[in-house]
Amino acid sequence: MNYSSLGLAALGATVAYFVFGFLVMWLVPSLINESRKYPAVFRPVEEMKTVMPVGLVATFIAILVVAVIFAMMHPGGSGAMEGARFGVLIGIFVVCAFVLHNYVNLNIGLKLALMQTVVYFVQWILVGIVIGLIYKPLATP
Repeated sequence: MNYSSLGLAALGATVAYFVFGFLVMWLVPSLINESRKYPAVFRPVEEMKTVMPVGLVATFIAILVVAVIFAMMHPGGSGAMEGARFGVLIGIFVVCAFVLHNYVNLNIGLKLALMQTVVYFVQWILVGIVIGLIYKPLATP
């Protein structure tokens, strides 16, 4: 496993994850507006800012773990297409283990859960593509 390439892939995918997230929040304000219907569930923006470093580090670690799994599955390297296929699997996992699980446990509406389903699914496909494009195995002599 090429650890420097793995780190770069995780870093690049983390940047892509947050850029996509910020674009969605900017281009689809209805997602933020929908979440504001649940003030007992979501922190106010000012309070979120105080714990954002935890979210940044946790997201990087999660993406690093995903990159390691990708590298284990593709020891010879890959590319955008394999990254996208991998991202679809991770996206399905995230939607089922996180979004829909939270829909059951948290007092949020189906509309918000479905909006999050779409956003997180696409976001993790993008993460997979970026990892697939950046990660390269060690060259063998």
